[in-house]
Amino acid sequence: MLSFCLCLSLVVNCILAQNGEDTITYTCTDGYEYDPVRELCKDIDECIIVSDACKGGMKCVNHFGGYLCLPRSAQIIVDEPPRPERPVRIVPTVPPSGPIVQCAAGFALDDHNYCRDVDECSMGTHSCTPEQMCYNTRGSYACQCLPGFQRNGEQCVDKDECAGPNYCMHRCVNTHGSYFCVCNPGYQLASNNHSCIDVNECEVSNQCQHQCYNILGSFVCQCDQGYELAIDTVSCQDIDECSFSSYMCQYQCVNTPGGYSCTCPDGYQLQGTRMCQDINECDTGHNCREDEMCWNYYGGFRCYPKNPCQEPYVKTAENRCMCPSSAVCRGLPQSIVYKYMSIPSDRSIPADIFQIQATSIYPNTINTFRIKAGNEGGEFFLRQSSNVSAMLVMTKPVSGPREHIVDLEMVTFNTVMNYRSSSLLRLTIIVGPYPF
Repeated sequence: MLSFCLCLSLVVNCILAQNGEDTITYTCTDGYEYDPVRELCKDIDECIIVSDACKGGMKCVNHFGGYLCLPRSAQIIVDEPPRPERPVRIVPTVPPSGPIVQCAAGFALDDHNYCRDVDECSMGTHSCTPEQMCYNTRGSYACQCLPGFQRNGEQCVDKDECAGPNYCMHRCVNTHGSYFCVCNPGYQLASNNHSCIDVNECEVSNQCQHQCYNILGSFVCQCDQGYELAIDTVSCQDIDECSFSSYMCQYQCVNTPGGYSCTCPDGYQLQGTRMCQDINECDTGHNCREDEMCWNYYGGFRCYPKNPCQEPYVKTAENRCMCPSSAVCRGLPQSIVYKYMSIPSDRSIPADIFQIQATSIYPNTINTFRIKAGNEGGEFFLRQSSNVSAMLVMTKPVSGPREHIVDLEMVTFNTVMNYRSSSLLRLTIIVGPYPF
């Protein structure tokens, strides 16, 4: 018997020749080679024998009857590895019209009597579930869980990507077969769908009525001077500075949007920002007649006669009236002096307001002072400080506007000549309407 074996690529033909016997051919399918020792077809590992089997960074995965080029992160799960194939034995029959070919499981004859691999995945004859992806192999197929699923026994169940380490910067939300990242308020998802970047609310949607300042994850509003934040923390409302204190202005405080201003009553003008200063109408303009003199007081002015003397008195000097003869002026003061003064309303007490003093000093005389008239309410007291002077003291607060005419009398007594005389100072006190 003469025997010989010829190995060509993926097909092994062993021809046994014997006188008087038929020729028997053993054929292995693609991806297998004949093992003459075990008399079986064994798988060829193309990932080892074929250089650069996969391109573009793909990894080569050998399987029975072929190989796959898959991403490096992919995993192939094969439930049961295929058994080594038995070669197909082809026995010629008589008449020799052609051999009868039987293909191994997973293969089918084509039009040229070749055993071709059956693509169970495209034909729909596989048993993969909807959560699995079908991969065709030479002579069979493999089921792999879709991305986002993991194997649990024979089933593929959803993989909770948020349960383990994930790439979400803030929060992870699991979905069926996948997941997505969400950011905390004040942040937005970056283009990589994992990182979170701050949102500049002042540029995107400025809600502040006045000024907006961006901070990480949020923003703050600030109001202009004279305003304060409302309860909603974005609107600004006017501050009523006049409600802070009654001393904001000397007279009256007027609130304005974002500020306030002080006003003064008639007869006064604003000095600085809050104080009121009396206007001297006698200097700036008045309506007194030519025979009258203008007297300015706190908050206004009055006109008084330039010659206040009444009979039998005659004017001898400015605001001074003298009696021409003792016979005519018997029982009357020898002289009357007219004085004027002004004080603010509700002046603090006690207060020394006016000093009366003798203009002439004679030897052997004694001077006494008293309030002769104009003190019916007891607002004043005359305190004598020496033989020639006395001080008028205000003992009760006096509110204006009001005019007090107080007669202050000085009685002079000569101890040698036994002579007695008197003089009168008629003091007109004008109380202004305000305490300033």
